Amino acid sequence: MRRIFVILAGMLLAFNLTAFAGEQAPKAVYDLANGELALHGQDPIIVGAVKAQNAEGKSLADIKAMDEKWRGDSGLKDYMKALMENDCAKHLRSMQEAKPYYSEIFVMDNQGANVCQTDKTSDYWQGDEAKFQKSFNGGAGATFVDEVEFDDSAQTYLVQVSVPVMNEGVAIGAITFGINVDALK
Repeated sequence: MRRIFVILAGMLLAFNLTAFAGEQAPKAVYDLANGELALHGQDPIIVGAVKAQNAEGKSLADIKAMDEKWRGDSGLKDYMKALMENDCAKHLRSMQEAKPYYSEIFVMDNQGANVCQTDKTSDYWQGDEAKFQKSFNGGAGATFVDEVEFDDSAQTYLVQVSVPVMNEGVAIGAITFGINVDALK
């Protein structure tokens, strides 16, 4: 009898986990995106960090060179750790600790290069990806909610939500939140 219960429980769990994969995010994610997450795009610490990086005037060629290095380096290198230990990253981490449904958070400048992050991203330059392009929106800013996907490393369903980092009504960067759909309920 116990074996049948275990099999049925496993089947139910498998059904629940596959219910989200590749689908539009639930309404609760959109509500979160347009409320709480959008407000983080105006956070003075995040805005200040993005403004400072934008002022450095990095060329796209330099950003792409760093992206190639980043993708080629395994593990966690010092230059990667720097983006996880700066003041902005510490602020993101405190935000993450306060909300169990934030699985990751990272901030990008006006070209899509990482400014700060809670965890190592798979690449340094997000400028060629929808999460940056749609949320930065050529400086106009917009909210972008991606499809729900299964995250192998976290063993849960996540959705990336990106909002613009705004300064005086203009998008100066973007911030992406990995939202754990199951923890949001």
